[in-house]
Amino acid sequence: MRLREQMPEWDGKLIWMNSHPLKREDLLGDNPTLIHFWSESCSLCKEAMPNINAFRKEYKDRLNVIAVHMPRSENDRDLKKIKKTADAYDITHPLVIDNDYKLTDAFANKYVPAYYVFDHEGKLRHFQAGGRGMTMLRKRIARILGIRTHA
Repeated sequence: MRLREQMPEWDGKLIWMNSHPLKREDLLGDNPTLIHFWSESCSLCKEAMPNINAFRKEYKDRLNVIAVHMPRSENDRDLKKIKKTADAYDITHPLVIDNDYKLTDAFANKYVPAYYVFDHEGKLRHFQAGGRGMTMLRKRIARILGIRTHA
């Protein structure tokens, strides 16, 4: 995806945990949205998860946070393992299991972890991949929320 592109549509046949099925329209309007792709077997994803949980808690009424589990191998498709890992890393926000790569393909995503930040209109405002760079992600979220940060 390129900056300023519209958030892709969400297919109705996805597996959801921690939420009823959401549509793209559910994420537009009042709050920006952070969508993070992760995988059960990804150690960098697990290391970054406390930061994502901190964003969720800090901006709880101002930021939608959605997790997308993207399998990297057949072993990553086991729903029980995904649920166990999600519980272990306190993923209590909506979690989409993308075993058929529908969202992965819609986002043209190739990485875990990967972070997409959309404004309240659903336009992509920031993308980054990899386990580092949480300071930059925090600054981008704050900017979209209209919060001043100190360098």
